[in-house]
Amino acid sequence: MINRVVLVGRLTKDPELRYTQSGTATVKFTLAVNRRVKNDGQPDADFISCVAWIKTAENLANFQKKGNLIGLEGRIQTGSFEGQDGKRVYTTDVVAESIQFLERNNSQQGEQAQTQTNQQYGAPQQQQQSLGQQQTYNQQQNYTRVDEDPFASSRGPMEVSEDDLPF
Repeated sequence: MINRVVLVGRLTKDPELRYTQSGTATVKFTLAVNRRVKNDGQPDADFISCVAWIKTAENLANFQKKGNLIGLEGRIQTGSFEGQDGKRVYTTDVVAESIQFLERNNSQQGEQAQTQTNQQYGAPQQQQQSLGQQQTYNQQQNYTRVDEDPFASSRGPMEVSEDDLPF
């Protein structure tokens, strides 16, 4: 059985990070996802209730805000609880297992994320001046990945016998 959901949409409000009684991070959010069908020339949208847990929740709350475009992969989960009026309330949420930030923030957070990425991949590290401004190295190093082509010495198409095929 398959229960997979892939969505791309915009956050309808700033995500609010909360913690369960046991200390597990969680965030509930709504994703506005455009439909392909337009009504009277205006695109319609579905507002999908989503939830994220642990590190995914912390990253979403710390680095994203209302209106940001995100992609998410997860699963649909249903549940129910008894409301204040005593009636049974049924819920359907998308549990986000993976979230991708699809556009760069123009805020300082985006600069910090870029600095962290540069540090991970060996780009020159930025240094802070005493006035709190950032100064980059004037010399930039060229990082070039050189991979050997395993087929560079081959002369033409490879021959494969039917015994080598998996089917």
